[in-house]
Amino acid sequence: MNHQDAAAGRVSRRIGAISESATLAVDAKAKALRATGRPVVGFGAGEPDFPTPAHIVEAAMAACRDPRWHHYTPAGGLPELRAAVAAKTARDSGYEVSSSQVLITNGGKQAVYEAFAALLDPGDEVIVVAPYWTTYPESIRLAGGVTVVVHTDESSGYLATVDQLEAARTPRTKVLLFVSPSNPTGAVHSPAQVEEIGRWVLEQGLWVVTDEIYEHLVYGDARFASMPTLVPELADRCVVVNGVAKTYAMTGWRVGWLIGPADVVKAATNLQSHVTSNVANVSQVAALAAVSGDLSAVAEMRAVYDRRRQTIVRMLREIPGIECPEPMGAFYVYPSVKALLGRDIRGRRPTTSAELCEVALEEVEVAVVPGEAFGTPGYIRMSYALGDDDLVEGVTRLHKLFADAR
Repeated sequence: MNHQDAAAGRVSRRIGAISESATLAVDAKAKALRATGRPVVGFGAGEPDFPTPAHIVEAAMAACRDPRWHHYTPAGGLPELRAAVAAKTARDSGYEVSSSQVLITNGGKQAVYEAFAALLDPGDEVIVVAPYWTTYPESIRLAGGVTVVVHTDESSGYLATVDQLEAARTPRTKVLLFVSPSNPTGAVHSPAQVEEIGRWVLEQGLWVVTDEIYEHLVYGDARFASMPTLVPELADRCVVVNGVAKTYAMTGWRVGWLIGPADVVKAATNLQSHVTSNVANVSQVAALAAVSGDLSAVAEMRAVYDRRRQTIVRMLREIPGIECPEPMGAFYVYPSVKALLGRDIRGRRPTTSAELCEVALEEVEVAVVPGEAFGTPGYIRMSYALGDDDLVEGVTRLHKLFADAR
């Protein structure tokens, strides 16, 4: 046995097969370069650049001083937070659930993994629309499932049709993963499209896991719609994942949740009781203040994102070789860079979007995430959740870099 084989045998095949989060890797590289004094502009991480609203921070500070929160609490979440999430869900999406159908998780990622872990047996297939968030296929694989990809592109605004979903369905299909608004594309399905897909899921006897983490970040005429609200009969085969990270600028607080049928929630809670126990109580109290409060701070942040969205789309569309659809939700653009591949850019000739991103970082110190991370080479993802000046500076650098492509 050679050294490589021996090293590989030290880590299980299941865990060894996991890829590093590409978005976090790009963000870490950008931060490391900035720490050395280099003026890197990072469009990598999907993280609001706003501070958490003050009333939420105050609630957490008070919780730190309260001995009640210095001890274990129920693995499934604080009862008052579960009730508040149920109330917030009814308020924001019209979906009526009981607190017993809510599991508080360590961020949205844990909710995603536990949803698939609770639903999938080995070999069960999950239909996933590409471009997809990098974590989805890894969570499905860890749960023993198989990802079946449905590809979309800019010509459809990155929206999948029922016909495409049906073409991907096999006797082993168990779950559709539905995401609107989408990370990485910012695509938003209309209420009519959401209902049409929900009816198809119901007719085929499938489950749906619907990620609603960007529910409040929609722009223009776009409207968020929750599938179990539009198709109530689907509630018994639907799991909703969500959290406070994007809506309330609380990525570092690590509070998400899973909503579903009582038996699925109980199974996921049992899993969490062994994996992590309860979410940190101070974070749960902060989340309670967030979901119980009004959405005024959210509206202010959304207005800023909308302004940045319009700026970045306009500027990217001025760069020869880039095609940028208008995103209607979240805080990402997902332009095609296929026309730039293979061209001479300052003496280099990148043939993949991953290589193009390396050129951008090394030549003009701009960090973006390649489409390979999201299942669609030939594209890049750029978050516009960064300061206005940095946004303009970063895209200006890209314009200068790509304008000379031959």
